[in-house]
Amino acid sequence: MVQLSDQVVMYLEDTYLMELTTEVMAAGRHDDGAAWVAVRRNIFHPQGGGQPADRGWAGEREAAAVRDPATGLVVVRGGFDDLAVGDAVHTRIDAELRLLHAALHTAGHLVEAAGRVEGWTMAGSVHFPGQARIEFTPQDALDDRDKAAARLTEYVEAAVADDLPVTADHDGAGRRIVRLGEAHAAPCGGTHVRSLADLAHVTIGSVKVKKGRVRVSYDAAHRPRA
Repeated sequence: MVQLSDQVVMYLEDTYLMELTTEVMAAGRHDDGAAWVAVRRNIFHPQGGGQPADRGWAGEREAAAVRDPATGLVVVRGGFDDLAVGDAVHTRIDAELRLLHAALHTAGHLVEAAGRVEGWTMAGSVHFPGQARIEFTPQDALDDRDKAAARLTEYVEAAVADDLPVTADHDGAGRRIVRLGEAHAAPCGGTHVRSLADLAHVTIGSVKVKKGRVRVSYDAAHRPRA
């Protein structure tokens, strides 16, 4: 049986690796009859951790990445009836979408860091385009949402101006930890920019209070690549 450890998770190694040729390591069908393949060196990020899935291609076919619940492998669904284990296949992802997802996810960590300064604890996160938000549990009631939004904006803009590096390592339990310089660290399996200067902007939208939580909406974009 193919093991999860047999698959090399390339998107965790390099956000900016957009295509490569690899080999099919497993193939099958889901319950709905859709054919899937798992590739050994995988560049596709599946949906998870508040981040949407990559969109891309395997060979000439469009591919949607999902995590197979039975094996834990990241597999791509599509019309792959003619691919077999051991076959070589060229894979590529939608680069523009990957960079948007990476920018939004990194910006989410930055918004969380700003919220921690306010004394808030993150309670949830969504990094989808047009829906990005961080939810916090505050220590005290929020009395002025506009002033809170201004403080968050000031923190975020200063961090981007300082071009904090974005790095990843593993803790003693084997968890991947993403760091924004010395400002923030959190377990994360998402894709991220190389440093905060890669962000074209991070915009704090509404700050709302609902059912005892502070919800901060935000937007972000990746700078155009040279």
